[in-house]
Amino acid sequence: MRILRLTIAFQLPACHSLKDKRRRLQGLRDRFGSKPNIAVSESDWHDLHDRAHWTFVVIGENSRVVEAVQDSILTYASQSLDAIVTHCDREYLS
Repeated sequence: MRILRLTIAFQLPACHSLKDKRRRLQGLRDRFGSKPNIAVSESDWHDLHDRAHWTFVVIGENSRVVEAVQDSILTYASQSLDAIVTHCDREYLS
């Protein structure tokens, strides 16, 4: 079993409220938060309007499965959200 922690930092240009920030990033939680092998959390910058920091913990039976999920998260984050991915950090926990 493999466990990966994926942390993504976002910049949200022209975002002036926390409500708008949550609305722009809601699709991320909707798409991946309901999967049984993924935990999703807004992990930092809770009170900043124009920045967000999210952490995903992905569990899979092997590295190939975990990396496929990671790739789908990163693809969705970079192509489907009204936000800019500014940093991404990956760490295998086991």
